[in-house]
Amino acid sequence: MWLIMLRVGFIGLGIMGSPMATNIARKGFPLTVYNRTKSKAEPLAEMGVSIASSPSEVARSSDVVIGMVTDAPDVEAILFGPGGVVEGAREGLVFIDMSTNSPEHAKSFAARLAKAGIEFLDAPVTGGDKGAREGTLTIMVGGRRETFEAVRPVLEAMGKVIVYGGDVGSGQLLKLCNQIVVGIDMMAVAEALTLARGAGVSDEALLTVLSSGAANSFTVQYYLPKIMKGDLEPGFKAAHLRKDLRYVMDLASRIHAPLPGSSILLQLYESLVAKGLGDKGTQALIKVYEDLSGSSIH
Repeated sequence: MWLIMLRVGFIGLGIMGSPMATNIARKGFPLTVYNRTKSKAEPLAEMGVSIASSPSEVARSSDVVIGMVTDAPDVEAILFGPGGVVEGAREGLVFIDMSTNSPEHAKSFAARLAKAGIEFLDAPVTGGDKGAREGTLTIMVGGRRETFEAVRPVLEAMGKVIVYGGDVGSGQLLKLCNQIVVGIDMMAVAEALTLARGAGVSDEALLTVLSSGAANSFTVQYYLPKIMKGDLEPGFKAAHLRKDLRYVMDLASRIHAPLPGSSILLQLYESLVAKGLGDKGTQALIKVYEDLSGSSIH
């Protein structure tokens, strides 16, 4: 019964973090949140959630602290920087990194936190902003099994599929594998639309075929209609996928894994970010294809 009353802290209220924290609050967990831009915490404050002034204040009020920030340097800052989690933590606190970075970063964070008596889990997610809002995320977890089981009810407040991958770093490894498929699927959708529109095939016909047969996917169902309407607003930012693909290729280089498709995909997203579209959704990849074809596809 005590598990239900775990006090939860949440740091990072962006596109994903805000709805994830909201779902935790709706499940009845005592919740304290922190975000650098305080206005993003206002909807949660209206729900009765406590708003902290620093990550250390979040830690002092919590049994479990979740970080949902952009990249490893941001995790470093909220953990070990001035006013960081470590300053306010007590022995036995569990920190869950739900952002996406590398298995190596996860192992480093875990080792350093262990010296302070803090447990660590890496638990990145997939499912986009839609999954975050609906509480249907897939969550990939690495770390001690006992720690994972202790905080599972918190994870279940945010996700529908919770996968325990093994030791620290395995959650991040699974997420990088996921990002390969997600990214290449987006590339495939962009190329199919480029070919179809260039050859005069209707959007309706293309969408019907891709969504009803072997090509069907979340990208086809959710993102292709957005691309067709010219909606490039982010559910997941292009710059963030570019960051994830850099981690993919770094790991692939070190273990000598041949990933030619991922290499091409990274080049395309590097081009997209260089165009100033990094804050648009990953579906903005279509803009690279428009440049390559010399005309607007929308």
